[in-house]
Amino acid sequence: MNLRGARILVTGGNGFVGQQVCALLRTHEPAEIRVPRSSDADLRNNDACRDAIEGIDLVIHLAARVGGIGLNRERPGELFYDNIIMGVQLLEAARLAGVSKFVTVGTICAYPKYTPVPFKEETLWDGYPEETNAPYGVAKKALWVMSQAYRDQYGLNATYVLPVNLYGPGDNFDPTSSHVIPAIIKKIHDAQQLGVDQVVFWGDGSPTREFLYVDDCATALIAAAQHLETSDPINLGAGFEISIRDLVDAISSEMGYEGSISWDESKPNGQPRRCLDVQRAQELLQWKATMPFAQGLKNSIDWYRDNPLPVQQPNW
Repeated sequence: MNLRGARILVTGGNGFVGQQVCALLRTHEPAEIRVPRSSDADLRNNDACRDAIEGIDLVIHLAARVGGIGLNRERPGELFYDNIIMGVQLLEAARLAGVSKFVTVGTICAYPKYTPVPFKEETLWDGYPEETNAPYGVAKKALWVMSQAYRDQYGLNATYVLPVNLYGPGDNFDPTSSHVIPAIIKKIHDAQQLGVDQVVFWGDGSPTREFLYVDDCATALIAAAQHLETSDPINLGAGFEISIRDLVDAISSEMGYEGSISWDESKPNGQPRRCLDVQRAQELLQWKATMPFAQGLKNSIDWYRDNPLPVQQPNW
């Protein structure tokens, strides 16, 4: 799809990834980039979805209700409802409005709990997702099914991409809803500010995760908008995995934390391993992640030190 002169809706465009996506879109000289704010347009409301999509050529659906293990355990119903209802209503509104293309951003949480590593897109139905984030993962995976169905019946050019855990400057560092990298950075930062000589993390540190820098993800989403012409799911990742224990060590070292690290094994680990096969993205999008992980971590830490949240007393 040619982005120049296009009228584009980016849901979640004021968020962590959305801001980077919108910045890249501007370089393609679209006629309009529409970014509805949640305070003005509640996309759980059908009329709000139809109003947002009126006159639009391309939708990049980034808006989501997301969080770490804690939020997924506390509010599974809300995470399921909010994510599925936004996507379902937006896809239907796009069909009715004759939108040219729809890019849905899914989640790594859609994969089965015990997926062989590296995760291949064809294994998405080979089991149930990890229990703590299954409601969120299933809700997002249902939008892939809807994308395929709407392509088959209505000819809607609906596409679906699956990014791994994202990180980078401007991430969500709120401890009630943040993902693992910002959560670790904030914990260690707070411990340093308080002079605490021990930091405790959930689980045993053995699970592995893969991380994609926010700028790399934004580049991939623009490539999907331009080049992707299938509803088959496309993994977006950096092609490596690191254990949570090694991740904590790397962040502690970069931040110069000299205290001890402990693990609360009464808390859940989450999915045992995560690492994607990204061959399909390389072939169909002509895209590959470029940010070295050590540099990406440093960028994230430096940004947070310049933009810290209030320090919190440890509750372990």
